[in-house]
Amino acid sequence: MQVQLLEATEDPERLICQAARNDYMREFVGETPFDEVMDSIDGDTLEDKQETLIHRLLDHGHFGPFEHPQATVAVEGISRSCMAQITRHRHVSFDVQSMRYVAFDDVDPAEVPEGEMVVVPPSATDPDWIGRNQETGPVDEQTAREREELFRNTIESAFESYQELLELGMAPEDARYVLPIGSKVNMVMSMNVRMLLHVADMRAAADAQWEIRDMTERILDRAAEWCPITFEYYEAEMKNRKNRLAP
Repeated sequence: MQVQLLEATEDPERLICQAARNDYMREFVGETPFDEVMDSIDGDTLEDKQETLIHRLLDHGHFGPFEHPQATVAVEGISRSCMAQITRHRHVSFDVQSMRYVAFDDVDPAEVPEGEMVVVPPSATDPDWIGRNQETGPVDEQTAREREELFRNTIESAFESYQELLELGMAPEDARYVLPIGSKVNMVMSMNVRMLLHVADMRAAADAQWEIRDMTERILDRAAEWCPITFEYYEAEMKNRKNRLAP
């Protein structure tokens, strides 16, 4: 999996502060210098003042100003299972690689189970891995080998069948029905900061599935570089709270 920031609002936290201060200013924020906009906020420097205001907004649940900055990320190599989970967040905009128009007729099915075309879950190879709703604990080495072999053989067979259907003249959009839900896809997604905080609450939580949690953590790493005051505070003070942010 790879996550890359494609495009984002320049100086997002300045924008958050301008939007928040607009609510309490007589002057027009569009014509007021930023240092004057922040004049009444505690802090020795402009950056300190931004930190004070952003922390205050987050602490008081004033999330409206966080809806203005927008970021777009590209995600490479997630499963269609993970894609189905993340696209439930209807306030995020998505473009997903099409399996109607992108055919995999030149792929060696024997190489597919190694992770080139499908996401291999840790439980397929790790005998000690325990997932949510798993009825048993760790398994012995023999059971682990049998589980891995069955997983890989099933994946390889699915891609062989897919290619055979293409050779028999079936359209890729119909042949894809036999491909596993673990098949990899690429995705572009756009959201504002508030929505990302909501997604983080839901999908970086301990009870989220491992793959979407991994993807969300990678997005948060990019977000921390782009919007540092907000997401550093989120990681330190908000991530493990009981109440999750609504969309």
